[in-house]
Amino acid sequence: MRQPSDNPFFAEWDTPFGIAPFHDIRPEHFVPAFERGMAENAADIAAIVADPTAPSFDNTIKPLERAGLLLSRVNRVFWNLTGANTNPALQAIEREISPVLAKHYQAITMDQGLFARVEAVDRLRGTLDLDEEQARVLDLTIEGFVRGGAKLDANDRQKLTAIVERLAVLGTSFSQNVLADEKAYELVLEGEADLAGLPPALRDAAAQAATERGHPGGSVITLSRSLVVPFLQFSSRRDLREKAYAAWTKRGENADQHDNRAIVAETVKLRAERAALLGFPSFAHYKLDDTMAKTPDAVRDLLDRVWIKARERAEVEAKDLEATIAAEGGNFALAGHDWRYYSEKVRHARYDIDDAEVRAYFALDNIIAAAFDTAHRLFGLTFTERRDVPVYHPDVRAFDVTDGDGQHVALFLGDYFARSSKRSGAWNSGFRVQERVDGEVRPIVVNVMNFAKGGQDEPSLLNIDDARTLFHEFGHALHCMLSDVTYPSIAGTSVSRDFVEFPSQLYEHWIMQPTVLKRFARHAVTGEPIPDHLIERIKQARNFNQGFATVEYCASAYLDLDFHLLSPEAAAAVDAGQFERDSLAQIGMPTAIVMRHRTPHFSHVFSGDGYSAGYYSYLWSEVLDADGFGAFEEAGDIFDPTVAKKLRDYVYAAGSRRDPAEAYRLFRGRMPDPATLLEKRGLS
Repeated sequence: MRQPSDNPFFAEWDTPFGIAPFHDIRPEHFVPAFERGMAENAADIAAIVADPTAPSFDNTIKPLERAGLLLSRVNRVFWNLTGANTNPALQAIEREISPVLAKHYQAITMDQGLFARVEAVDRLRGTLDLDEEQARVLDLTIEGFVRGGAKLDANDRQKLTAIVERLAVLGTSFSQNVLADEKAYELVLEGEADLAGLPPALRDAAAQAATERGHPGGSVITLSRSLVVPFLQFSSRRDLREKAYAAWTKRGENADQHDNRAIVAETVKLRAERAALLGFPSFAHYKLDDTMAKTPDAVRDLLDRVWIKARERAEVEAKDLEATIAAEGGNFALAGHDWRYYSEKVRHARYDIDDAEVRAYFALDNIIAAAFDTAHRLFGLTFTERRDVPVYHPDVRAFDVTDGDGQHVALFLGDYFARSSKRSGAWNSGFRVQERVDGEVRPIVVNVMNFAKGGQDEPSLLNIDDARTLFHEFGHALHCMLSDVTYPSIAGTSVSRDFVEFPSQLYEHWIMQPTVLKRFARHAVTGEPIPDHLIERIKQARNFNQGFATVEYCASAYLDLDFHLLSPEAAAAVDAGQFERDSLAQIGMPTAIVMRHRTPHFSHVFSGDGYSAGYYSYLWSEVLDADGFGAFEEAGDIFDPTVAKKLRDYVYAAGSRRDPAEAYRLFRGRMPDPATLLEKRGLS
């Protein structure tokens, strides 16, 4: 076993808040740390199984919650770095360790001696005087073992282990291929003609990207969403938009070493086989069985209700764009690389909203302050920046989070800017979870974004979608920071997949409230608050282009569901590209709109199985958040303390202490009507 004597993972971390000493950790430390971590984890499990006393919650379930502490610590550092600040050495380790870890965890799930003890505790639960949390942890533990294959015979357990190992390899390859395509592409803009139509903020960001890519003094558009999407929105060069759009939509589909289509086909096949081994008709049935939706039919019903209205709206929107093209003398059909550009023209004409005007009031630092202040007014939290905390990249900022009594609640890290070492998108993660099995442990939480950096000595300016994204991810962070449970397996965001987006999507509502905007949306140059007339125009335009946005999202959700409804036999013969085309044809996908995540770069679904058969969950959670914010509106105060306390107690602090439907009812008093979703999106 490789164990360098200076390995930071084998020592206590004498750092502020016990955060990882990132400057001391080198790639060569990870494999020895993983190896020792797995060995210690295996020893922990063996000790539980070998316990001669009768199984109980305290000698079986509780130590299972504490098993593998070193491995958990290594995992959290490693996987956060591979997502947010990777390099070739880390990627090589990722390829090596992914199947090894998958096999390790699968062996624990299938350990017959361990499962026998867990089942024995379950049989005795009526005599154990378990509290609410303990009963919930026991339920979820049993469910996890069964869903992991503990009840299979030896032959099928072996088959399932091989499938899980291979899926880990495929997910890693998929993710690395997407990142490779995103990292390699650059559209170099040469001269003023190539910059035509681009607003100052985008020009500054393109110049910053050029400097980082080795083209000082030039301008570059990368496949970071914060660059390519506004380029498609504002560039008057249709030929360049077409080039950028093609690269953006064909990530993972370029018939080279990074092509993901074969990986998708094999992944779908293996997932179908996994579900069949576990007794489910499809992988979608397997994944949805422990969610709020429960069944594929329930998911499709929700998608169908929204899709019909969204497609109708998108057809109207397309006619408006075609009319604008004709009015300008354009002699071409509306295409995907045209939609955002002409949509921006229509929006400006209809609502008198100029993106540059809006961005000037949405400086990144101000929106961060708005997110912090909202959390203070709702939950009494205070955020104090700490510059003595080790971080994994110079761009990362650290904040000590305290409550109304000045007690430490969490450490929050904000990693806001795009870079080539970071995968695209925005997400929330953690370096430590809250729990108190053997004493209070407070969380270390990180939000990762991909915003474009402003020019030298210039503030980074966001658009409205960026601001919502920041609030969305901060909602996830609050779900982790406010966690107040005993057992780590139910802490923070460890909830049903179609409930996890509710706290984050609900939090988005506050950034668009006039009282918040008037305090924090201040002009980057003059410091003046955003004027009322601009707030009103933003409000009026809230649901503009909602047909397009809903269609591109729903199309991805339909495709995800369709892939994972395949039987093992059908999945074995699937052609990923043709299957995508057939799925879109079945729903009547508008030709000028491309799904939000095409198959070869659909990382939510194929970089791992977190959102597989679950991409619909954003829509499901939106039903909850559309209704949930109404509790504050009905109270007449968007910071009403009584409603905020219910929200904290039953949602943000509760983790998976109880079934998500029960948690929502305790907060809201009832379940929501899906019609509120259509109303929120302006599709009713």
